[in-house]
Amino acid sequence: MSNTRTAASTLKGTPFDVTGIPLAVGDLAPDFVLLNTSLGEVSLSSFKSKVRIIATVPSLDTPVCQQETKRFNEEIAGIDTVEVMVVSADLPFAQKRWCGAESVENVTALSCHRSAAFGEAYGVQIASGPLEGCLSRAVFVIDASGQLIHVEYVTEVADQPDFAAVLAVATR
Repeated sequence: MSNTRTAASTLKGTPFDVTGIPLAVGDLAPDFVLLNTSLGEVSLSSFKSKVRIIATVPSLDTPVCQQETKRFNEEIAGIDTVEVMVVSADLPFAQKRWCGAESVENVTALSCHRSAAFGEAYGVQIASGPLEGCLSRAVFVIDASGQLIHVEYVTEVADQPDFAAVLAVATR
């Protein structure tokens, strides 16, 4: 099996390569080590008592990623059974600054800037084009046992995910 996802992943219509094998509903979510905004290492098991939504985005410093993160922040407010993590290649300092400036308090920003391992394990590591080294847009919902119960690879990286579908699965 190839390590490159050849599905039509695009940035404003221009195709790009993504490394990693795509995940599917029913798979166990791969563990990871990422950095939080305080430079602490966190893993998937750090959030194991809740349903987890992992949204991968190229950068919090882009309008579409900002809109997505703010939307998850608003949608998840007051729902104590779900944890939302937004993962990007941004440095933790930039994530912390942005979250503070935008009053994003219900989403945990995590950085994969030290390693491509997370992006490859989740099938979202952009391997060509102007966003090479960033993550492609996708959303994964993981139940408390670690199983994927929703997977969405957003074909056009400039588009938003299906929030209604993600939240319906995460909050049932």
